[in-house]
Amino acid sequence: MSRKPSKPASPAGKLTPARALEVAVKPAEMVGHAVERALDPLASALKRAGLRRAEKDSRQFSASEAEAAPPVAAAPGKPGLAISPLAVPFPKMPPIAGVQIGIGRAGFYKHDRPDLMLMHFAEGATCGGVFTRHGVGSAPVDWCQRQLEISGSEGVQALVVNAGCANSFTGKPGADAVRRLAGAVGKRFDCRQRDVMMASTGVIGVLLDEARIINRLPELEGRLSDDGWADAARAIMTTDTFPKGATATAKVDGKTVRINGIAKGSGMIAPDMATMLAFVATDANIAPKALQTLVSLYTRTTFNSVTVDGDRSTNDTLLLFATGASDAPRISRAGDRRLADFREKLEGLLLNLAMQLVRDGEGATKFVKITVTGAESPASARKIARTVAESPLVKTAFAGEDANWGRIVMAVGRADEPVNRDRMSVTFGKLVAAQDGLVSPTYSEAKMSAYMKKQELEVGVDVGVGRGSATVWTCDLTKQYVAINGDYRS
Repeated sequence: MSRKPSKPASPAGKLTPARALEVAVKPAEMVGHAVERALDPLASALKRAGLRRAEKDSRQFSASEAEAAPPVAAAPGKPGLAISPLAVPFPKMPPIAGVQIGIGRAGFYKHDRPDLMLMHFAEGATCGGVFTRHGVGSAPVDWCQRQLEISGSEGVQALVVNAGCANSFTGKPGADAVRRLAGAVGKRFDCRQRDVMMASTGVIGVLLDEARIINRLPELEGRLSDDGWADAARAIMTTDTFPKGATATAKVDGKTVRINGIAKGSGMIAPDMATMLAFVATDANIAPKALQTLVSLYTRTTFNSVTVDGDRSTNDTLLLFATGASDAPRISRAGDRRLADFREKLEGLLLNLAMQLVRDGEGATKFVKITVTGAESPASARKIARTVAESPLVKTAFAGEDANWGRIVMAVGRADEPVNRDRMSVTFGKLVAAQDGLVSPTYSEAKMSAYMKKQELEVGVDVGVGRGSATVWTCDLTKQYVAINGDYRS
């Protein structure tokens, strides 16, 4: 992450809502169960209430906005892939004041498709970001983290994203390629190198040929438009089968602000920031420190709560830009009450994008919500839920429409977290499969089999230990996943 997290509050201290937001930034997996307990019930209540609202907002997204949107043809990064049966339409996204977008083709793919995206921001824009904690990382991730630290996240003027080459595990040559590209973009837009953000996605171990992008800069500049969100979402796709976007409006001190976001990702999805990229922009006027707090906090309950295959990417990047081009007042603290509506809408938008990654999981046919309750702490619940969500045996059971609750119990037990076997229960939707450590007396194989035929499934597990809870969204594991990844580079 580009910012040092706030110090945890004393267990004896009382958290205000604003302080709860700041303290909660640091992922629980890093601070352990002790800090989870230190975050008193107010912080947990804030998150649970916000997540419920966010999930509700994300479900409402595709109704009115999608109906108004013109049909958008999918441009898969890999030719011949069928559009996911779980796909959602791309929404009609209004311009964001202070943001212009252009796309082009650098030629990182053999077939004819856009693979390059440029965003240009008005002077004075701020930026917050969270990045993969993968041990290998990538040159563009290293660049963004370093420049945000140096600049204080102020003055960002451009973002360059390419698909088809991850520029990861490329050593000093990869870092030099990023630096040269940032320099060329800076000259083009009369800004400093550090004002240029970078992101790449594609094959690991392939050095970025930055000249291909530099040669296209005049073309990209000439194509800059206020209305290019749909094109941008398609340009950054790899094995994605549909472009992913979300939009929202919020009130800040009575003034209307807009938020737009796009994301890409289909496989190698198990974000831990925090191959996943997401770029969100708003015309709200938010100071860098507050912006960083918001993006760090809401990553935890959105992108870090989804998984496709359990493989964390070297390039995971989420960048949030604020142009300040609306007439809303400048906000300096993430917990400012004037940001209440903005915080809720931002979390809903991020969750929406995260869920779309799961819906486009490579070969996915089932969208699955897994909720764990009764855990020792939220961190424990999250680890259990993620273990279930990433179990190949559980995921293949979903693919085969088999309500094999025994596999779920198996996955719960191997999470190595406190559970009470004699109080454990497992539900599929409203159907009870097991309770109090035994098969439920109301269990019906016929009803379970009928439920498993749905495209969207909900699994609940109560481990009978405490009050910690967490939700993770995932998909099934099918033969198509193997087919896609078996010849990924060909």
